[in-house]
Amino acid sequence: QVQVVESGGGLVQAGGSLRLSCAASGSTFSINAMGWYRQAPGTQRDLVARITRGGSTNYADSVKGRFTISRDNAKNTVYLQMNSLKAEDAAVYYCKADSYLRPYNYWGQGTQVTVSS
Repeated sequence: QVQVVESGGGLVQAGGSLRLSCAASGSTFSINAMGWYRQAPGTQRDLVARITRGGSTNYADSVKGRFTISRDNAKNTVYLQMNSLKAEDAAVYYCKADSYLRPYNYWGQGTQVTVSS
């Protein structure tokens, strides 16, 4: 089993920055990748950024050049640095750990990001 806990959400003005953190615990050896997803009201949950154990990253087109995903292996923590935030970035941000242990996908509880214009 893996547990993930997000932190760092909040209210920020458009153009500002926030850094989200996602700390994994439990069977962290089983994690192949970790990612950030977001869900705004009335929409589906979409991938924002993902980083594999090997360090490969991928981003949604809408955040490329503004968001950066990184990790601290010693702390089993993944970060999402969000710069130049826009109103459309407002959502609940979820962290997910992809594991080879059932049920394979471990979600955090989410953290709210609000962007004021």
